[in-house]
Amino acid sequence: MAVIYSNFKTVTIVIDGKSTQYKTFKNTVNKVLQEENIVLGPKDKVKPSLNSKISKNSTINIKRAFNVNLLADGKNLNILTAEENVASMLKAEGIALREKDKITPPIDTKIEKNMKIEIIRVDVKTLSESKNIDFNTVIKTDNNLVNTVRKTVQEGKPGEKKVNIEVTYENGKEVSRKILEEIIVKKPQDKIIVAGALPALTISRGGNAIPYTNVFTAKATAYSPTGGAISAYTASGRKAVRNPNGYSTIAVDPNIIPYGTKLYVENYGFAIAADCGSAIKGNKIDVFFNTKSEALKWAVKYVKVYVLK
Repeated sequence: MAVIYSNFKTVTIVIDGKSTQYKTFKNTVNKVLQEENIVLGPKDKVKPSLNSKISKNSTINIKRAFNVNLLADGKNLNILTAEENVASMLKAEGIALREKDKITPPIDTKIEKNMKIEIIRVDVKTLSESKNIDFNTVIKTDNNLVNTVRKTVQEGKPGEKKVNIEVTYENGKEVSRKILEEIIVKKPQDKIIVAGALPALTISRGGNAIPYTNVFTAKATAYSPTGGAISAYTASGRKAVRNPNGYSTIAVDPNIIPYGTKLYVENYGFAIAADCGSAIKGNKIDVFFNTKSEALKWAVKYVKVYVLK
């Protein structure tokens, strides 16, 4: 009499690509593995699942977990995994990737034994900084000043701006900055310097060069002691003198040329501002002579007046 073993099956078990056939009466994956003393590690993968039913010529695939190295969040981890690619391994380990984070190798890379994986955490922050704006120096020329003269007529003041910056950090360390916007809070004030444009001429006296700071054209009249007087006194209290070898007296508008200012008058010589007159206003001067005839001979001239240092 023949005995029919209807539950007898041939099962192929493939472990990491190596296949072996087994004969069994068992009806689930788990029971077949137990029967053949095939032990699964906690992270090994088996298909179909352990509770799946076995039929004739079934195939059971087992993928043994292996070590990979993960460097992330300041930790160097050895992870046991049987996942197919980097993305599924991270998901299985509960390791989240943020939008800007970097990972090497890419997440779709197939997992291999002893693979090294690195996650770089990327943070982007926006900062606001206050910065100075340097002022400019503007030089203006003055044709009434010699070119050796420079005067600051307005001091410069720095301005202020608010700068919005995008700062990128990798694993907590700053790696780049990008300016997003600059807002002017206060404009800078230019520094203004007036520079003379006249050639740096000098007037020679006794073989020595005498520098001057300014020159202008004046209408020059002349006067002498009145009423036949031998001498005259000026509005500043000085005695009026005509001294061709020294400083002579001239009348000026003291609002333009202060008393005591030393001058050189073209065709007259060196002089000192020491007198005034009702008709002497603005760029007008009155040069002193000892005699009326000398004053009349001078008459009226337009002369250059040099303001001496």
